Amino acid sequence: MTQPPTAYEVVLVSHAERQDAPAITDEELRTLDAHWRAANYLAAGQIYLMSNPLLTEPLKPEHIKPRLLGHWGTSPGLNLVYTHLNRVIKKRELDALCVWGPGHGGPSILANSWLEGSYSETYPDVSRDAAGMTRLFRQFSFPGGVPSHVAPETPGSIHEGGELGYSLSHAYGAAFDNPDLLVACVIGEGEAETGPLAASWHSNKFLDPVHDGAVLPVLHLNGYKIANPTVLSRLPEAELDALLRGYGHEPIHVTDDDPLQVHRAMAAALDDALDRITLMQRTAREDGVSERVHWPMIVLRTPKGWTGPAEVDGEPVEGTWRAHQVPLAGVRENPAHLRQLETWLRSYKPQELFGPDGHPTADVLACVPDGTKRLGSTPHANGGLLVRGLPIAPLDDFAVPVDKPGTTLHEPTRVLGDFLARVMKDTGARRDFRLVGPDETASNRLQAVFDVSGKAWQAQHLPVDEHLEHHGRVMEVLSEHTCQGWLEGYLLTGRHGLFSCYEAFVHIVDSMVNQHIKWLKTSRELPGRAPIASLNYLLTSHVWRQDHNGFSHQDPGFVDHVLNKSPEVVRVYLPPDANTLLSVADHVLRSRDYVNVVVAGKQPCFDWLSMDQARAHCARGAGIWEWAGTENGGEPDVVLACAGDVPTQEVLAAAQLLRRHLPDLAVRVVNVVDMTRLLPREEHPHGMSDFEYDGLFTTDKPVIFAYHGYPWLIHRLAYRRTGHRNLHVRGYKEMGTTTTPFDMVARNDLDRYRLVMDVIDRVPGLAVRAAAVRQQMADVRTRHQAWIREHGTDLPEVADWTWNP
Repeated sequence: MTQPPTAYEVVLVSHAERQDAPAITDEELRTLDAHWRAANYLAAGQIYLMSNPLLTEPLKPEHIKPRLLGHWGTSPGLNLVYTHLNRVIKKRELDALCVWGPGHGGPSILANSWLEGSYSETYPDVSRDAAGMTRLFRQFSFPGGVPSHVAPETPGSIHEGGELGYSLSHAYGAAFDNPDLLVACVIGEGEAETGPLAASWHSNKFLDPVHDGAVLPVLHLNGYKIANPTVLSRLPEAELDALLRGYGHEPIHVTDDDPLQVHRAMAAALDDALDRITLMQRTAREDGVSERVHWPMIVLRTPKGWTGPAEVDGEPVEGTWRAHQVPLAGVRENPAHLRQLETWLRSYKPQELFGPDGHPTADVLACVPDGTKRLGSTPHANGGLLVRGLPIAPLDDFAVPVDKPGTTLHEPTRVLGDFLARVMKDTGARRDFRLVGPDETASNRLQAVFDVSGKAWQAQHLPVDEHLEHHGRVMEVLSEHTCQGWLEGYLLTGRHGLFSCYEAFVHIVDSMVNQHIKWLKTSRELPGRAPIASLNYLLTSHVWRQDHNGFSHQDPGFVDHVLNKSPEVVRVYLPPDANTLLSVADHVLRSRDYVNVVVAGKQPCFDWLSMDQARAHCARGAGIWEWAGTENGGEPDVVLACAGDVPTQEVLAAAQLLRRHLPDLAVRVVNVVDMTRLLPREEHPHGMSDFEYDGLFTTDKPVIFAYHGYPWLIHRLAYRRTGHRNLHVRGYKEMGTTTTPFDMVARNDLDRYRLVMDVIDRVPGLAVRAAAVRQQMADVRTRHQAWIREHGTDLPEVADWTWNP
């Protein structure tokens, strides 16, 4: 019996049947070419001109910018894609967004947004006329103007493209839970050589044709990077085709250097791709077809620097690496170059494209969509216009009871998992919250979310698999880059999420978080950019409980990296127990326009604060735990400070030892949840004034600070404080291995016995008076080393310790 065709086979038949159908009429061809030429003219004009925008007089050196900056080579190809996306958006009434991977082609996106009017609506002083064209040209890559790359200032953008590799993961993030959205993604061939881009090709195995939108990759090959050929451009077409098919795409090739032929081929390719996408989505949504589809993509081959100077000073330029940036560099000083530039600009026939007043002609605007259908005006590129507050249940529903501090234990992230499961449940209908991570949701004790949503997965399912779902909203792929890119795209288009990761390996996205922080910093300064949901990291499986994995899994330095960045954007929290983690999570999920880093353990941890106490403590960010100290209302002799769950436990154990052995010593215990509280108020919005800081830590008493990460960070945060000379910090010193939990802190001198010794060493008068106590502490440390080598476990007084003042 003949089996019925699959949805995928139906698509291919449909494609084969329509191959001979003309995509565009001659009239459409003429107007598309007019739009493309206008965009090319404006892109070149931005690189070179600061006056005489319509060439109403012969070009003179004073019309040329003194410094020529920008990237011409990719611009004609980007203009082609923008022009043809306009056509299909208008014809099909699509909601569309485009991610421009070659973001250095900024002149193109600026040119097109000016042509469609979205630029002038965003920046009324850059009007769509000759005066506005002059401003458009002059401001480009000019002091006081706009960047040369696609940036937050660029209407319709969610992707800077300065550091390459992230465009495709951003595009998929934008498409998740956006069922009516088409996300085109132009991938530069240089970018295609990066590891992050290579991993993100696999995102199509996670795209749900029912609940998600479509991503249409456009791989733009023009042969070269800055100075070298690109790998993919030199592959034979059959080999490239096999590679892309292996990634799960059906490539449609557009290859030519004749503009009219390319226009026809590009129009046909886009119609073909969108017809396939429509059919695939319809069969999944209406007919219930569930097998994984192979999505179309376009491979566009055009010359680098297309339509620009073919040669300069006898050297080939168009179609070579020489066209990458500024093809004619000495225009002000070299009359021959100036004449060649004028010939080049006039080849676009600007008198046909713009009226005497500089406004684009009707032919140029014939393909441009209206209103928010324009790529520069889509609200999906300004996600703050779409974002809704999360439905967050009362924290008391999840809080752990704490009758007495330090007597019960919970796994903080497991408690958080219940909280996140409720958020996932309460957003089930609206689908605007996702949890991403590299194969670690269950490992990080967040598996309660699987009771509400499985893991997104469109590839093969086997009986042994658990929690895989076609429509899941938990995202796991073993690429931190891809997780980060997905979440960034998701947030930038108006949704919410959390990135859970092993602390040591989140460093893989150091550069990506840099770029996102820069984006947020700039966006906050732009009136047209509405605030988006914050990028929230949960870093767990942290340095102090990697005793089983060892040295390779120990690195708490992501906090240092983030705290170097723009203070108005970054926040770092180290909740010491389950209830404080709940309070911090509630705060960060409600916040906007921040990058929040939350570090919390997944192993059993003592409960210190009730829910009400946790709320109050987290609101302060840093505070005295009176119940843990022995000040009795007086002035302390020493301050024991802590930040992080394991350091907090060691400080409280040290405080208990001091109560026992030195009962007359006045000890103050200070816990820090919000690391930015340590900064001066002048340097960070959360920073403490000197008055607050001195009241908490004193100006002249020793401060022994047990910190989760590298100790010098605390010194850097507090170096301006009056009492800094009295600050002594213990933290991670790269002394790691596979060992017992307590041995990890002992190896790094963060353990309770070492902290007691530090107090004795630094409080005046104790060195002699408490010499015997110090010796006892050193002896326990020695006994510990022998014990773990014989028994493989920690000392009973450590393993069985509870808070008992």
